Amino acid sequence: MKLKINMLSKAESAKGQGVGSAYREQVNLVNKIEDFDISINSKKRDFDIYHIHSVNPSYRMRMNKKHLNIVYVHFIPAKNHESIKLPRFAEWVFDKYVEGFYRKADELVVVNPCFIEDLEKLKISREKITYIPNFVDHDKFAPLPKDEIVKLKEKYHLPVDKFIVLGCGQIQTRKGFDEFVETAKYNQDLFFVWVGGFSFGRIMHGYKKYKKLLENLPQNMMHIQIIDRKYMNEVFNTVDVLFMPSHMELFPMTILEMANVHKPILLKNLSLYKPILFSKYASGESVEEYSKELNRLANDLSYYNEQCDNSKFISDFYNENVLMKTWKEYYERVYLKWKEKHNHK
Repeated sequence: MKLKINMLSKAESAKGQGVGSAYREQVNLVNKIEDFDISINSKKRDFDIYHIHSVNPSYRMRMNKKHLNIVYVHFIPAKNHESIKLPRFAEWVFDKYVEGFYRKADELVVVNPCFIEDLEKLKISREKITYIPNFVDHDKFAPLPKDEIVKLKEKYHLPVDKFIVLGCGQIQTRKGFDEFVETAKYNQDLFFVWVGGFSFGRIMHGYKKYKKLLENLPQNMMHIQIIDRKYMNEVFNTVDVLFMPSHMELFPMTILEMANVHKPILLKNLSLYKPILFSKYASGESVEEYSKELNRLANDLSYYNEQCDNSKFISDFYNENVLMKTWKEYYERVYLKWKEKHNHK
């Protein structure tokens, strides 16, 4: 008998955010597993599993003992304050709401093992937490032929004779947008481009500040507004390196997307990256260190190729067959665990 799974999500309602991309990739992946019957946002009630991808109140109301409730943890409440700016009381209420949402779930899935400890601090049992990494389709994100890349640079108005540095994501404090701009100012011989915008409008942290900053970008930097994800593989192929000086992340889809294109990745030296990326990336902690790495990548072909190989290693590790098997074993294991606990026949 096939397990019937209802995927509940509104993660794609706001464009240009990684949660929506992660949701879509996960659903597409498990849809390929023949042992499961997958539905999306169904109103029916005859499901074995509800897999909840976003913390909407309507989804919390649908959690009951008649089915297994799995919640995907895409963020830790107290660490979300650098993304969305709310009045202090509203912030506190939201944090408590999300914590309660996670506690009510039968099982939690985290996309980074570093956040297991954070959930335990919220008095959530370790036994109900499982780490399963994000995944990016290797057919949709992959290297393109050189002649096609030349045409794409023309399409996106990118220089053909410059080393191009890409920043990607929502424009907000935690993404390190300030450091990205400062690094561009510091390296006039390189060309910088940031793709992304304000997915949640004025409530995003630093909205007014960054709107002004976008009006005064350095000459060697351009901004591309949020574009549909289906075109992002074109962008990744036109640039030379992905530079993400984010202060806080979970498991950025952007990193996996760039890894699939086999191009170098430069990140802020955060401990959370090490267990998921195996130190297969360039890193720094200041504008000076980022500049040093970027110039080495631009001028040292041997080092550049080494970092390309590192990205390919990451891409090969997170492959479809392995993660399909992981999800199959996970759903079957936690459903059996839930069934035995509730004595369902």
